Order: sequence, then C-alpha cells, then structure tokens
Amino acid sequence: MKRIGVLTSGGDAQGMNAAVRSVVRVALENNLETYAIYEGYQGMVDGGSRIRPFGWNDVGGILQQGGTSIGSARCQEFRERNGRRRAAFNLVQHGIEGLVIIGGDGSLTGAHILQKEWRSLLQELVDEGQLGPEAIIQYQSLKIIGLVGSIDNDMYGTDMTIGADTALHRIVDAVDAIASTAASHQRSFVVEVMGRRCGYLALMSALATGADWVLIPEAPPNVDNWEDKMCSVLAKGREVGRRDSIVIVAEGAQDRYGKPITSQYVKEVLEDRLGEDTRVTVLGHVQRGGSPSAFDRNLSTLLGADAIEAMLSDETQTEPLVIGIQGNVITRTPLSHCLEKTWGVAEAIKAQNYDLAMNLRGRSFRDSFQIVRTMVRAVPHDPKPGQRRLRVAVMNGGGPSPGMNTAVRAAIRLGVDKGHIMLGVKNGFRGLIDGDISELNWMQVGGWAHRGGSELGTNRYIPHNGDFYAIARNLEEHQIDALLMIGGWAGYQSVLGMYEQRKIFPAFNIPLICLPATINNNLPGAELSVGADTALNSIIQAVDKIKQSAVASKRTFVVQVMGHYCGYLALMSAMATGAERVYMHEEGVTLQDLVEDVQQLQDGFKKGKRVGLMIRNEMANEIYSTSFMSALFEEEGGDLFDVRQAILGHLQQGGDPSPFDRILATRLAAKSIDFIEDQVISDEPISACIGLLKGEIKFTDLEDVPRMLDLEHSRPKKQWWLKLREVAGILAQPGPQSRKEYNNLDDEKQKRPKTRMETIDD
Repeated sequence: MKRIGVLTSGGDAQGMNAAVRSVVRVALENNLETYAIYEGYQGMVDGGSRIRPFGWNDVGGILQQGGTSIGSARCQEFRERNGRRRAAFNLVQHGIEGLVIIGGDGSLTGAHILQKEWRSLLQELVDEGQLGPEAIIQYQSLKIIGLVGSIDNDMYGTDMTIGADTALHRIVDAVDAIASTAASHQRSFVVEVMGRRCGYLALMSALATGADWVLIPEAPPNVDNWEDKMCSVLAKGREVGRRDSIVIVAEGAQDRYGKPITSQYVKEVLEDRLGEDTRVTVLGHVQRGGSPSAFDRNLSTLLGADAIEAMLSDETQTEPLVIGIQGNVITRTPLSHCLEKTWGVAEAIKAQNYDLAMNLRGRSFRDSFQIVRTMVRAVPHDPKPGQRRLRVAVMNGGGPSPGMNTAVRAAIRLGVDKGHIMLGVKNGFRGLIDGDISELNWMQVGGWAHRGGSELGTNRYIPHNGDFYAIARNLEEHQIDALLMIGGWAGYQSVLGMYEQRKIFPAFNIPLICLPATINNNLPGAELSVGADTALNSIIQAVDKIKQSAVASKRTFVVQVMGHYCGYLALMSAMATGAERVYMHEEGVTLQDLVEDVQQLQDGFKKGKRVGLMIRNEMANEIYSTSFMSALFEEEGGDLFDVRQAILGHLQQGGDPSPFDRILATRLAAKSIDFIEDQVISDEPISACIGLLKGEIKFTDLEDVPRMLDLEHSRPKKQWWLKLREVAGILAQPGPQSRKEYNNLDDEKQKRPKTRMETIDD
C-alpha cells in the first residue's frame, strides 16, 4: 500500500481534526502518502480539487480546533449506485488504496456498502471504458477503517465516540449555569439535549449535574400517568427545601407507546400541574461546537494512530474495521458487526422492546440509569422493617481533587436510600483521630455534585504511633461497620496502615475501601483517578492560551505541570496540546536530551516555526529544573526565539469537576456501597481499593496492594499509560522530511560558529 485517503462525514464532532492530524502524521511516518477528501462523500463523488495531497504541516495547528478543517457534507448522490461508481473512479484516478472514514453510523454504513460493491463498481467502470482492465488487479480491494465521530455516542464497538465527551462538557456547563439562576428564582427548567435515538447525553448529563428528572428513548416512563409521577417527585423536592427543578429531555424521548415527549410538552405539564414558573432551554448546536476536551483530543489521536496500524495489517483485507476504545484499550471490531448491533437498538426502540434496547446499550449504561433513578428521588426510601442498618463512615484523604464531593454525595445518598446510617468524617485522618464524625442526611449533600474541592475537608496527614489507638477508639465509639476513604496517595497509605494494624486493633477488622481521587493518577488498582480528567482540561485550557500568546511573538514556553513523580498529566497534556517535547521522571532527562531539543528548536524557528511548547513534569529532574531549561533555551535561542516559563500550580487542583470525573466518581461510589453491603455480612470481610481496569470496575484486595507500589516515588510499579509515549513522540516530532534534513546538518554546522551547547557536547 502506498496511498490512503481520509475524510470526515456526517455531522461534525469535536475531535475530528485531532483524528485527521493523527491519521496523516502516523501515515507519513509509515511512508504512506495521504490525500484529504474534502466535504466528505460529496468530495469523493465530485473528485478533482476536492481530493488532494495532505502533508505533515497541513495538519499543524488544528488539534485544538472544533469542527472539521476538511469539511463535511450530506451527500444524496452517494446513496445511489451511480454516485458510488463515480466515487470509485475518483479514488482509482488518485491511486488511493485505503480510506480512513471519520463519521457516525450513517457515514460508516456508506463505507460498508462501498466496500461490498467495490469490485463490481470497478468492473462496470472497465466495461464502460473509463478504466483499463489492469485497474481491477491493481485495486482489487479497498481497505476501509472507520472512526466513530459523533456526539451522540450511539455506535456499537466503542465505549466513547469522538465528540461525545466534549458535548457533555457543553451540556454540563450549561446546566450548572441554569441551576444557579433557577435556584435564585425558584424556577423549573426543561433542558433539551441532542442524541437522536440515543439517550446517552441526556442520561450522563443528568448523572453529572444532579438533575431532578430525565427522559430518554431507551427507557420511557413505565406508567401511563408518568406526568403525575414526575410532578409528584418534583413537588416533594420543593417541600423538603429544593429551590429549583431541572428536567433533562433527550431529543428522541418518547413514552412507552412511542409517542414523542417534547420539551415544550414537559414545560406545559409543569406549569399546569405544579403552577411553577418554567423555562425551556434547547441547547442545540452549541453541543457540537467549540474546542475539543482533553479526552476527545487524546481519544482521537490514539484512534487515528491505530487506524494506520490496522490499515497496514492483514485484518482489513476482506472486512472494514471500526477502531474504538473499551476502557483504556484500543479495539478493532468488524464494521458489519458494529452496524448490526447499532441498528438493533433502533429496531428495539421502534418495536417498544425497551428491555432489549437497554441491554444492547451495555452494562455501564444500565448501571448509570439505575443510579440516576435513585439520585432523582426527592427523599430516600424508608428503611425496611427488621433491616440491619449499617453505620458507614465516608471521608477524604490526601490532597484535594475535583470530584471528591461528587463521590461523597453519591455514597451518602445511595447508602441512605438503602437504609443505612451514613457518617461524614471531617478534615481527613486528623478528623478520624479527633473523632470529628457526624451523621449526614440526604439533603445535606444536595448541590455537591458539581462542586470542586472537598466539603468534608482533606489533608495529607498520615497516622502513626498513637494515632491508630485514637482511630480505633473512635471507630468503636461510633459503632462504624465500614469505612470508605475517597482520596489520594496519603489516604491510601493511611488505610494501608490501619489494615496492617488489624491484629493489634480489632476495630480495624471492618471493610476498608479506598476510592481513587487524585489529579496525579498514581494509585494502584485504578487506571484512572477521579480528578485527573479535570486537571487535564485545566492544563489544556491554559496551554491553548499560552500557545496563542507565543505565536504572536515567536516564543517557546516551558510549562510545568503537577503529578509529583508520576508523568501522567505531563504526557497526556503534551499529547492533547501538541507539545513537541515532554519531560517525565519515568524517562529521566539528560544533558544530551537538552542538546538535541535546543538544536531542534533552532532548526524549526529558522524554517518559519512560530511557537515552541515543552511540557515538564514537576519532578522530572532535580537538577534540570523548569527555570534551568528556560534559561538554557533562552540563551541558545539567541535572536531566533524568546523563552518563557509557566508553572501552572494549583489551578490544576481547582475548578468544578469535569463530566467524566463526576460520572466516574458516582459509579465508583455506587459500586463501593454495594461491595460494603456484601462484605459486612461475610465471615471474612475483604478490604480493597476500587478502580476502573480495562473498562470494568474492579476491586483489588488491600493485601495485594503493597507489592504493586513504588514507595520511593509514590506511584505504581506498572503504569499503563507509558505505552502511549511512542504515539505522542511520533506526532510531536518534525515531519519526516524535516527530520531527514535535521539529521544531515553536519555541512551546515561546519559553515557556522558552534553554539555553546555544541561546544559543551564536544
């Protein structure tokens, strides 16, 4: 294979540009010529100037842009065989042997049809004399790879589609803003969100914002008088002190007989039956627009890179593939299978078989729906007669992390709804030592879903010596049956200390659960910690602004990010911002590295480069600090470029949690309460840390945790994200031609005086 084409089709989705950039650069790295097909399938049918070569620099600067730089259009002609025949002719004329198609289920359905008809289309073109007979041999198959670009997240074969996370950001930001004004005036708001026949955006935004009611197509109200049920719950909420009501409606919502439920109808119901001042907000295309989130940038980058690997493999010889993600693992699934399953959901909804529709959406969707059903209640269920009511303590530990409050709120409400007594420990382990423990009820955690920081309070204090006696005494005094610690490294170390003291203090023989919440993402038994996604988004927002500033004045920035000895934030933010270099403790930094980086910067700015960006983990190297690197680059930059440093500091720990972190925190908290219930009645209760591992929520026995830790550097011994370093490195480096020139600078070096760094190197 020598030449491929890339196109975006259907509705635009944030992250499409990042995917195009990744496809083009990884293809060029593998010696594949790339052609951009402008305006999607319409450009393929039209041919001519709409299919043209795309180089390394053509995709520079588009990573952070919303929409699609190569355009997208609905193409009626491609739906007809004659249009597809013209498309096939244009592909052959340009020597294109493979396609990477970024779009939704409609776009990928078109790809599936094109691949099935390919040989017959070529035969018709040969019979008509438009192509020579050799074309059938040379282009006997068309390799097709699909990346699902759709904010709806409605395609089988991937947990998340390109654009869905950013759309959630738009919705959650809007609902958070609406909630504040609604509470001020004691109003009700009906918010309509996109999603077509899929309720993902509505469901997850309801989960993330703490909405009071949600209507989705997969699970319509199961009673005929659903309006009465909804109004009863909302009215009860006002009675117990809630000042606002937020109802989220998916655009495809319907009742159980298939009759559409519109946002306007819900407004009329609330006004007529509750007499409330009600407003409707239809978010519309604002959900599609704007710069992609950190998650979407990195998702698109990884999917694009794997698309080229798949293109060069034998897997696509007979069957187009969809590249997706399940957990943190990139997957490849036959396109026909993905389409069959996707169509199955639509058919189930049309047939009013809603149980099947929910099952086809997957377990996480079903689990989230069950959580939302509980969380939208105005008041919890009453305890069951004769039920054993557990006394469960919830606390934070370690540094503050966005999403801690979300997790605490979910744990308290879900525990109370199950009939248990939920206790809040204030001020971390110092509060546990001092006995600062009190009961929390349903309404006390109202409004915590979107708050950053820690309402309970947290710190990095780790108990030692006599502290354990005080903790044991307080656990016994408050008759605590289980402890849920939501926090970071110091919190985990504190719980492990309690676990190791069980033989001395019987009070510690209770289920001890650790829920990961730290921006550093450095905890065992969890691939992602609550708060890390929010920190990444804070970093990319700051770096995007820094890059705009740098472009105006030919400047290089050295940006220092948090993470302690863990380079997760550094690597992922570098990949999401297009940084050309990332410095991490896991890799180390040498003088030779800095020499090469200086030379690369000099060469780039000589050829017209306008901005340089280096991301440095705060503990990358004790000697080569951010200030040292900045001074070094400034000295060697001379008149070519200026250098500034930016230490982002604690803004990475602040702010309201992202939708991803809110959803993750809620799901982990729900599973933790279920786990505690199971363990308390067990003869040998297990203490564990909970986490998302390869897409599934799993528990790791605390007994196994110590051997997983690199205690010296406060991180796990194995870190899954390090395998992404290669992809980040490929995309950040100069283009293949530039690297070839860079590696052959000997003649040029001999013609000019040596720089200070070259003298040191000698």
